[in-house]
Amino acid sequence: MDKQARESPGSSTLLQDAATTPRQTPSFIRKLGAGIISDVRARTPWYFSDWTDAWNYRVIPATALIFFANVLPGIAFSLDLIETTQQYAVTEVLISSFMAAFVFSVFGAQPLTIAGVTGPITIFNKTIYDIIKKQSDAPNYLHFVGWVYFWAAIIHWVTAILNWCNFLKYVTLFSCDTFGFYVSWVYLQYGVQVITRQFSGDFEGALVGITLALLMLVTSFLFQRLSETTLFHRHIRRFLSDYGMPISLIVASGMAYWGRFNTSHPTTLPVGGAFQAANGRAWLVKFWELDGKWVGIALPFGMILWILFFFDHNVSSLIAQGSQFPLRKPPGFHYDFFLLGITTFIAGLIGVPAPNGLIPQAPIHTTSLLVMGKSSQKDIDEEVQITRPSSLSGNDSNGAVIKIEKSFDYSASRREAPIAVVEQRVSNLAQGSLCLVLLTGPFLHILGLVPRGVLAGLFWFMGLDALKGNGITVKLLYLIRDKTLTSPDDPLHKVRKSRLLMFVAIQLVAFGATFVVTQSIAAIGFPIIILLLVPLRIYVIPRLPFTQEELSILDGPTASPFTMESVGGSLHTP
Repeated sequence: MDKQARESPGSSTLLQDAATTPRQTPSFIRKLGAGIISDVRARTPWYFSDWTDAWNYRVIPATALIFFANVLPGIAFSLDLIETTQQYAVTEVLISSFMAAFVFSVFGAQPLTIAGVTGPITIFNKTIYDIIKKQSDAPNYLHFVGWVYFWAAIIHWVTAILNWCNFLKYVTLFSCDTFGFYVSWVYLQYGVQVITRQFSGDFEGALVGITLALLMLVTSFLFQRLSETTLFHRHIRRFLSDYGMPISLIVASGMAYWGRFNTSHPTTLPVGGAFQAANGRAWLVKFWELDGKWVGIALPFGMILWILFFFDHNVSSLIAQGSQFPLRKPPGFHYDFFLLGITTFIAGLIGVPAPNGLIPQAPIHTTSLLVMGKSSQKDIDEEVQITRPSSLSGNDSNGAVIKIEKSFDYSASRREAPIAVVEQRVSNLAQGSLCLVLLTGPFLHILGLVPRGVLAGLFWFMGLDALKGNGITVKLLYLIRDKTLTSPDDPLHKVRKSRLLMFVAIQLVAFGATFVVTQSIAAIGFPIIILLLVPLRIYVIPRLPFTQEELSILDGPTASPFTMESVGGSLHTP
């Protein structure tokens, strides 16, 4: 009986099928690295055009603008870290900026994203120093940070391979606006710190520093405001928009050496030797020589750094590719986050602050690459309908009947709108290469002539400029604006005032908690608070008394569906 069963046709067929059919690979295994592969496949066909498309004038002002907006704030952010730890110098900041620019412009999938030394990473590194220096058997600082960066790099690589960047589909404007609001205030705070530290020296020099800071601030906003008016030819207005901030910085720096200002000897940037690391140390940090106990202690610090970079770098990439920009080339979040792990590891290996995506520099870079054209007739008609209502009658403050006649707004008919973005790799690579130029002796000497007061003004300008366009600021201005002068088509009209106040209050509380923690000994944990913004938006806010329509107006996806496709699309949150 058994022999017959073994020799039955059906049984032999099953045995043949089992022998010839390959084992099914578990779906989990097949998905490993799928995001990275997808990003590479989507971006590779555009790689050649990323270089040829740079043959455009917009690349020149974008390079100049982002160079000043990236390098000088990075150095100023690091001043506290440099003076406190004595383990870094301006050279390390410039090397870090160049490394990030080179890697992400040549190999990255999102070359528009600007990476460099940020305020949060300087806070993180300084807090590590404050913690370990209190220990009786304190380890070598750079060795310990090297292991922190190494652990963080490993988690970066695991994140990219496991496609965890798909988590970005849960990141909405609620989280981005709150984090952007925090970063803007960090810029303003650092500007104040730069000024107040000068009072520890010559009082007259500190007053000159304040004067230079205000000069930098006012002239930058003056150029920006002129570029937004109807004055002058459009080419002149665009020139003011492109070069207003660099011109203001150069002029304000030059003022420090004019007349009696020069006799006050304002405080300038501390610079060392050309291509020389701090304290003359070797560029290779042998962090593997660290005692085993501290290797284990470095792991939780590495996890916190991963949280910071996961949110900070990816959000800056999202904002740099926001829905307001008419982009045509695909993104690549998984692949770029893998590259960020590589730059983090290299940073620990050579002893420089780890770079990551910059806010607000990344969106500034994309904005500077915008190609402007005439507005469509539909946009003009809508704008004229809003700004010039036809035969609208009403009463003035004295009760007299007034009438607004219909008129055509010729400025609207000539107004320009973004029609394209010069998506290329050269501007990012060029601004990073200029960092190497700064490391040469002559240019390092020029860098050492920049007064710190000018950097304070640059901090204030960039912080206030970022605040202007932040969603929290827009909502706060709406609440205090005269409603009779608000466009009737403003979507916020459909949101109850109490609900608008509640939504903004939640964002302000989250911002306040992050800012307060940053100023305390618990500053090392501030990235965790930032990451908690996402589950707060997904799980808590929908349970509050908001209607679905109100939440769709108050919040929304950060980038367009085209950009979010790399992380599995946008998640519709009620």
